[in-house]
Parts: sequence; C-alpha cells; structure tokens
Amino acid sequence: MKLFTLRKGTHKIQNPRKKKGKSLFRKINDWLHLWLGLISGIVVFVVSITGCLYAFEREIRNVTEPYQYVSPQDQPFLLPSQIEPLARKYKYHSDTATVSLYGVQFGDPGQAAVVAYNDPKQGFTMIYMNPYSGKILKEKVLSKDFFRIVLSGHYYLFLPPKIGQPLVAWSILVFVVLMITGLIMWWPKKWNKTNRDKSFKVRWKANFKRLNYDLHNVLGFYVLLIGLILALTGLVWGFEWFESSAYFVTSGGQRYEKYTVPGSDTTLLASAKVGEPGARSPQDRIYLRLMKEYHGSKGVMDEGNIQITYPSTAKEPITVYYNPSGDTYYKRDIRFFDQYSLQELVGGGIYKRSYQESGFADKLSRMNYDIHVGAIAGLTGKIIAFFASLVCASLPVTGFYIWWGRRKKKHKKSIRLKIAGEAEGIES
Repeated sequence: MKLFTLRKGTHKIQNPRKKKGKSLFRKINDWLHLWLGLISGIVVFVVSITGCLYAFEREIRNVTEPYQYVSPQDQPFLLPSQIEPLARKYKYHSDTATVSLYGVQFGDPGQAAVVAYNDPKQGFTMIYMNPYSGKILKEKVLSKDFFRIVLSGHYYLFLPPKIGQPLVAWSILVFVVLMITGLIMWWPKKWNKTNRDKSFKVRWKANFKRLNYDLHNVLGFYVLLIGLILALTGLVWGFEWFESSAYFVTSGGQRYEKYTVPGSDTTLLASAKVGEPGARSPQDRIYLRLMKEYHGSKGVMDEGNIQITYPSTAKEPITVYYNPSGDTYYKRDIRFFDQYSLQELVGGGIYKRSYQESGFADKLSRMNYDIHVGAIAGLTGKIIAFFASLVCASLPVTGFYIWWGRRKKKHKKSIRLKIAGEAEGIES
C-alpha cells in the first residue's frame, strides 16, 4: 500500500518498507578492509610482483645459464679435495690462499660442480666447474644476480633485513585479514541470477570503472584460496610463533623443535686421522661413503645433488645436504658429521629424520617452500602460483582506484549540495 503526503503543492511517495542499512558488523568489516588495504597495499604489491618474477626462476635459469651443464662422461667426478684447490687457484692464483670456502656441490652426470665461498668484497660467490676436468665455467656473484635481487625484494622490500623482514611479515598478516574481510564483502545477500552474475563474472565490455570493480571483486574471490595458501606459507618464515602454532595444530599438540646444528668434538683435534687411500680429506671420505649409501656400487646420481660443507670453525661439523630431486626440496636430507672422527651427529628440527621416517607435521613443514612456490604440483603448480600472485598484486591497485573514485564522487556530491543550498538561499 502506498501512502501519499502533500508538500507545497506536490506529492511525495513514501514506502513503509525502508531499505535497511548495513549492520554494525558489516560497517566494521568494510572499514577494516578499506584502511588495512590502504596501509599494506604497497608492500603487498611489491611482494606479489616479486613472487611472480621468481615463480619460474629454475626454468629461466635452465635456459639462460648454459654453464650449469656439461657433457656427461663415462668416468667418476673429481673428489672435493681435487675440486677445492682448483677453485682457490682460479680466484686467488694460489691453491693455498685463505678463503672462507662454504662447500662443494655435485649433481647428476650432466651438471656442473659448484664451489661456493664468501668473498670479503663481493659477498657470496659461486664457481661453476666441469666435475670431470676441473675446468672453470663461470663465476657468479649472487649480489649481482637478477633472481637474488628479486628475492631480496620479496623477503625484505630491498631494505635492510632487520627493517624489511618484519614489515613484510606484518603486511602479509594484514593481507590474510583483507582476504577474509573481502570475502565477507563479496558474499551476495541473495543468491539470485543477477547477484551470481555480479559475483562470478567479469563484464569485460563495461566501462572502465565497472570493469575495475569486477577485476577487484570477482578475481579476488577466485584467487582467495591460493592467495591464502601463499600468504600462510609465507608467514611460516615471517613469525616464529606462527611456525610453532602451525606445527602444534598439524601435529596434534606436539611442540615445534627448532633446527639446531650439533658441534664437533674438539678434543679429537690432535688425534684426527684424515688420510685414507683414495681420499685426501674428510669431505672426500664422507662424499664416497654417502654416494655408496645412496647409489650403491653405481656411485653416480641420475638426478638431484649432494652438497658438502667446509667447517669455518673448529667446533662446526661437516654438513651434507642430499636432495634426490632436482625440482623440489622437501625430500632433502640434512646430515652432520664430526669433522675429526667423521662420526655422524644428530641435529634437531624437522630434518632430524629422513622424509620417509618423518611424521605428518614434519613432512608438511618440509613441504612449506615447495607449496609456497607451487613446485609441489610441478609446472602446473608454478603456473597457478604465478597467476595467483599476479592477481594478488593487482588487488591493491584496483582497490585503491575504487576508493579514489568513491572519494571523488563524494567530493563532487558535496559541492553540488553546497551550490544547491546557496541557490535555494538566494531564491528565498
């Protein structure tokens, strides 16, 4: 039933069923989404864009870095003790030069050996060598490497780590809240056809303002689940309390054990015996032992890599990183050996046991990096992670434009009302 009231010679139609405004919960939710988005937008954009650039890092390197590969030969690799002096001589023109050598890595028969060391001037540096002849193929300074620079932006916003890391971590935590508040804003009040079309379809032929809104609203919904996975796996590195809490939940209440490195027994220094036929250093002996353990009499890897470190102090152990896969990291073994007795030591954390022997929570923790970059699902997973990161990078941009457009609209409306009021005052 419509009611009519007469006002100065005109009639006004009043509807007794007034449209309800937003609830207090929705007002708070929308307010949080707006201001948290404005605060964290730049950081989320940088982190997401650098994530896109890093998504296919391995595939791009495989094409652009031919020095990673050598022609396979039917002969064994040089031993670490043979590789090490060649790397020293290349860099310092002397095989006895003092340098902080980190370690040496061997891959499959078609991969170059890599010697890593810390240069006082250049920082972390890698020398690629032919594992059969010892020929130097390439020296790469990581501070000048494109993907290393991209990673610095992803982790630290190109700022000093003490400043950039907390800023990134808190912004990603805010982004998680934004995705939740955004879902609440996206949720249709009625699930009729019109609202479904608005919520699930982008109107590509609409005007720019409408298209921008759809790109924010619709694409934001489609990327929600993947975006949450990327953000939550990133928070594992951002906050220790988040890492511990995630482990507590996935393990059914167990306490997270931090990664710890055991120490070598320095009392054995004086009596250490490192000489042995066929091996001239502790690294040689460990390398030959583990290659036989992992690959039997064959002694050559078909895939993956093994890295052996050089202790920088008398207390440090020799650490071995063995990864049976060249595409992921979660099956990697990290083992420690006393640098004097070569006895295997036990460290702490999720790598205390092999992947096969680990429980569900430990396996999930080990998968964190591969999940974060999409490698856990192969190339398909990386493609999904790439496009999800790209959409996440667009959300602060499209969201800012929505806010700016509404702000300008309110400003224009207030000017019109002011002019109308002034005109009414003149007429009266």
